[in-house]
Amino acid sequence: MKREFIVARIEASQDGSPYVYVTFSDPKDYKPDRPMSAFGQNTMAFSSIEDMMKNMPKVMASMPGIFGGGVTDTPVMKISMKEYQDMGIKVGDKVSIEVQKIETSGI
Repeated sequence: MKREFIVARIEASQDGSPYVYVTFSDPKDYKPDRPMSAFGQNTMAFSSIEDMMKNMPKVMASMPGIFGGGVTDTPVMKISMKEYQDMGIKVGDKVSIEVQKIETSGI
């Protein structure tokens, strides 16, 4: 199976290890990220605590990864810094990913 994707996001590893996470997006669904605010792109503004509490379900749904949420259908690959530098990819690049089943015989 071979599919084309757009490089949607490249993030450094949070724990300081020498890896980057590359997120891919379907070319039909790709929208370049809007500029992020200091508090993240999914931040919501509230005028009062009551307003925030009333909208808490919406707030929780917009925070990927919290409480086991954030499952998406966009592939994310963890690659070493060397592999990343060798590939020379950047956000917005079109790439293809190929998945092949390796046939093994005998054991």
